[in-house]
Amino acid sequence: MNVTVIGTGYVGLVSGACLADAGNTVFCLDLNAEKIASLNQGRIPIFEPGLEPIVKRNREAGRLKFSTDVAASVAHGELQLIAVNTPPGEDGSADLQHVLAAAQAIAKHMKSWKLVATKSTVPVGTADKIGEVLRKNTSHEFAVVSNPEFLKEGAAVEDFMRPDRVIIGAEDARAVALLRQLYAPFQRNHERVMVMSVRSAELTKYAANSMLAARISFMNELANLAEALGADIEEVRRGIGSDPRIGYQFLYPGAGFGGSCFPKDLKALQKSAAEAGRPLRLLAAVEAVNQAQKHVLGEKIKRKFGGNLQGRRIAVWGLAFKANTDDMREAPSRTLIADLLAAGASVRGYDPAARHEARVIFEKEKKVEIVDSAMAALEGADALAIVTEWQEFRSPDFAAIKARLKTPAIFDGRNLYDPAVLKGLGFEYYPIGRKT
Repeated sequence: MNVTVIGTGYVGLVSGACLADAGNTVFCLDLNAEKIASLNQGRIPIFEPGLEPIVKRNREAGRLKFSTDVAASVAHGELQLIAVNTPPGEDGSADLQHVLAAAQAIAKHMKSWKLVATKSTVPVGTADKIGEVLRKNTSHEFAVVSNPEFLKEGAAVEDFMRPDRVIIGAEDARAVALLRQLYAPFQRNHERVMVMSVRSAELTKYAANSMLAARISFMNELANLAEALGADIEEVRRGIGSDPRIGYQFLYPGAGFGGSCFPKDLKALQKSAAEAGRPLRLLAAVEAVNQAQKHVLGEKIKRKFGGNLQGRRIAVWGLAFKANTDDMREAPSRTLIADLLAAGASVRGYDPAARHEARVIFEKEKKVEIVDSAMAALEGADALAIVTEWQEFRSPDFAAIKARLKTPAIFDGRNLYDPAVLKGLGFEYYPIGRKT
């Protein structure tokens, strides 16, 4: 099948590469000439496990093309997948300018029937707006559907290749048949396609992310309560997770959630709800809890050192918002570093993948140094703060850590270690919600 993917961000690039890997001929369009040039030279602009070899082999096989040529992109695919960015506006609503611009371009250049599918996360009613743009600018027939993505950064390739569900929001039989054909290679074991109304599909993506965000904020609230009551959140987590109605997923407390999805999707859904006259008070609390949670590690560090961090250096392990990505959008590490700097500290940070991005973000901040190894971050530091759960942090050389720190204090925002073990090794250990 000939498929056009509009946008080469996380969603567009992963979707295009994986669809090409299934044998489709995929044309990836992006108006950023520098990004397209980089992709055509074999450089992947994002860190995503498993993505680079898929892009490489499908480019070499001629199934995956990157271009800025809008007319060629519309001509290429009967199926046009819109996967552009939908950043939050000042009022929290999703900014649809790129989505509607893509629809405008399709309408201008289409010469036959097209299926236009939104993979971008968009508010309910966006498909109607796309349809309006198409009707005003073309006489050709078309179908507009919602086909939201459910890709986790750091596991996006696996999620696309082995989806737990494929949501198709459509009322057009031809469109449904085409999308069933597209996704058939990714559901050989059992049927994963769920067909529903367009508006239900648009809402499903926001509902899923908001539900997961709510679980995280609830566990963070419980973790803080557990500390106050002398309970251990890890024991509580196992106790409630064993209930099949609850399960173990997304029950890990930490330093707050970040990234490009949860924070903006919470805002966008709240905006849509308010406009519909049905405010979602629960989501306002979820967002408030998360913002407060991002300050918890900083508060623990300040209490340890008497509130004044002037002249102190703190090592920070983990800068990306989660492991297996280089994405630092809304990352808890950024809040922590801002809190430490405001209290007078300097910071030496390390991340296996996000070092380049961190250097760009902190290039004008003289008190922040980004180094190339975990041990280098510890040299001369008064304490260690762990913000991201990278695999290499899970079983480090504790003797080497202790030898490098001025104070054997670890502030663990991901609860990676056993408090009893750390105590036995002579560390002062400050996890989230654990009994120490």
